[in-house]
Amino acid sequence: MAKFSSDEKLQAVIRYQNGSESLKSIAKSIGLHHSVLLHWIKLFEHHGEEVFKKRYTPYSVQDKLDILNHMNEYGLSVRETAAVFNIASHSTILSWQRSLELRGIDALQPKEKGRPSMKKDSKEQKNQTLAEGSVEALQAEVERLRMENAYFKKVECLSSKQGKITKKDKAQVVYELRNEFSVKALLQLADIPRSTYYYMVKTFSMPDKDAELKDVIQAIYKEHQGRYGYRRIREELVNRGHHVNHKKVQRLMKVLGLKCLIRMKKYRSYKGEVGKIAPNILERDFNAEKPNEKWVTDITEFKLFGEKLYLSPMLDLYNGEIITYTIGSRPVYSLISKMLDQAFKYLTDKDELLIHSDQGWHYQMKQYRHALEKRGIKQSMSRKGNCYDNAVIESFFGIMKSEFLYVNEFESIVHFKQELSKYIDYYNHKRIKAKLKGMSPVQYRTHAQQVA
Repeated sequence: MAKFSSDEKLQAVIRYQNGSESLKSIAKSIGLHHSVLLHWIKLFEHHGEEVFKKRYTPYSVQDKLDILNHMNEYGLSVRETAAVFNIASHSTILSWQRSLELRGIDALQPKEKGRPSMKKDSKEQKNQTLAEGSVEALQAEVERLRMENAYFKKVECLSSKQGKITKKDKAQVVYELRNEFSVKALLQLADIPRSTYYYMVKTFSMPDKDAELKDVIQAIYKEHQGRYGYRRIREELVNRGHHVNHKKVQRLMKVLGLKCLIRMKKYRSYKGEVGKIAPNILERDFNAEKPNEKWVTDITEFKLFGEKLYLSPMLDLYNGEIITYTIGSRPVYSLISKMLDQAFKYLTDKDELLIHSDQGWHYQMKQYRHALEKRGIKQSMSRKGNCYDNAVIESFFGIMKSEFLYVNEFESIVHFKQELSKYIDYYNHKRIKAKLKGMSPVQYRTHAQQVA
């Protein structure tokens, strides 16, 4: 295999991280097996650019034992362990492992440089070597491994609960094991200063000043089924009379192990033949001064129980409220026409409305255009291949799928439709937005009408 410079390795990793090329295609282009490239990527993720600079790191017997013990404790593969400890070749760890299994700890001793001495060891030297591998030495090694096992078990338990281990958590583990093992040895294993440990011990008996706030944060998170991140939780806390900085809310959520749900990618549907039916009047001006001034619409698809469902909502840009929606098993025009009929019931004679959509074939039909003209509604359409022109409704689809579709289990199509109705009601009436001054869409509209 050809040798690669530090820059060549770094460039290969950057190519992969850009996301435009696959692992195997990059490896093939530079004449490399993909497993070696994967190892470079893991090294870079753990240690950054410095990992590719040449250096020599001697490993003592203790270092080798620590690395092997870490691999066994956390169930890591040889390649993963090499990446974590920045070892150039995973075969090095394999060699240590086999040597330990076949010949014991002495086999891990580093080899002396230069040619071996031709002199035979004296009887005294042999006796000294045997003494170093005596029962007492082995017992001390077993005790050290037992301490590491106990420590990492407790640390792993805390990690599974909150996702991150703090110095306070490490101090807590050391405190719990202090009667069983040496505190000095435990602090070396935990890698925390002695002064930090004793400071943390003093705080264990102190009451948590944020206990009440943590309870409220957990209640809000649970009430909204994990859909709120720290910003929206902070807004809800303000609504409930708790004035707190958003950074503190973010920190407490990390301590509690609370994370907002991850948004999934939106389904891209077929847009039909591109026409020049209507101009783009909206021009990404998503602000509306009053209700029923600007509406946006689109269609999205669900796949459930081997069937497809199509959702067609109408959204008011004034407050992000879902005016109405229809759902059906086929994306036919009647899905749109029925939705329009329901939405028109919310209009008054004074409303001057603009409805924006993409260039889907439904919105190019004469029936759709005639329905808008009949009510004196202006039609606006996105430009070809430009999803950002209708970003608000697409954003709603992303939120709805990540908060509702991907995190729930449904018994049937009927059950799905029932839960969808509940979610849209929740979205309109309870789900607050920072853009709406910490209010839900319906609360914002009602508040504005009362002020006016």
